[in-house]
Amino acid sequence: MTDLRDRSRRNFLTRCITGAAAIGVASLHAAGETQAPAAKSRVVVARDPLLRTSGSTIDARRLETLLDRTMQSLFNLAATHENSIAAWRRIAGAGDSVSLKVNTLGGRGISTNVDLVAAVCERLQQAGVAARNIIVWDRDTEEMERAGFRIAIAGDRVQCYGTDRVGYEEDLSAWGSVGSRFSKILTRSSTVLINLPVLKDHDGAGVTIALKNMYGTIHNPNKYHPNGCDPYVADLNMLPDIRSRMKLTICDATTAMYEGGPAFKPEHSWKLNGLLVSQDAVALDFTGWQLIERKRAEMGLKTLEAEQRAPRYISTAADSEHGLGHCDPARIAVVEIQGGAS
Repeated sequence: MTDLRDRSRRNFLTRCITGAAAIGVASLHAAGETQAPAAKSRVVVARDPLLRTSGSTIDARRLETLLDRTMQSLFNLAATHENSIAAWRRIAGAGDSVSLKVNTLGGRGISTNVDLVAAVCERLQQAGVAARNIIVWDRDTEEMERAGFRIAIAGDRVQCYGTDRVGYEEDLSAWGSVGSRFSKILTRSSTVLINLPVLKDHDGAGVTIALKNMYGTIHNPNKYHPNGCDPYVADLNMLPDIRSRMKLTICDATTAMYEGGPAFKPEHSWKLNGLLVSQDAVALDFTGWQLIERKRAEMGLKTLEAEQRAPRYISTAADSEHGLGHCDPARIAVVEIQGGAS
């Protein structure tokens, strides 16, 4: 197989959008190749069609069960309660301070689900992380409140507030095209970072999922939107303050958007009732992008490439210069599971 670094970015993206890049492709190796298969990044796509009760209310118990089964599948563990906790111990333990970076820009309609975050916090505590050493955060406290989060500062409990309460570091961190000051929550209150984005379309960047959610960690994200955010998203994720801490991405796909993002457009959203989980944010973003493209096709919309807003920063993040993960479908193992209450 021709290695990714030997392809042009345009040709690679074109290939990604065609049928050769469909989710679930097991292998693209040419017939007769004898080289050992490269390691694959595991992305779990979990759905529960009964996740919602009457109306649009999410059943918190079913969501917790879906999260457990997703984490068990991520680490290829048997479906037991003990293994639910064992999976989390591979992410964090008693000596860690864990920050959960949510996405609340879109308001209550298209923000990280509060019940999902509560389930993550519960499992982290069962894995040995003290409640006071867990912080749920985004850039702005008021945005978090509008999304349904209850603010908590100090005390022997899970913390929850925005960067506006503590500010940004004075010194710039720089890599490639990016020079930014990080939230003090990230730099001073976490040894482990868990990314909790939402699956949605973006009017400029194509999609905004895991990698772009890190724009909410810096003081100047407005500078990095030209050219579909490429290479800025990839360069930002190269910075050690993110890269050294990032252990897991849990993408909230309970409600997703296929058009009109990043603001909430209910007419362009759908109830996917799912989660995407991986330790490779690039592979997760590629997989989420393909889910959005499938929905766009179902709704009779053009591809993001045809609209000239394919998320090119994903392939940049995977290139030989960055090496943040995989976006070649032959290097991604997508595991699809169905969840439900036990």
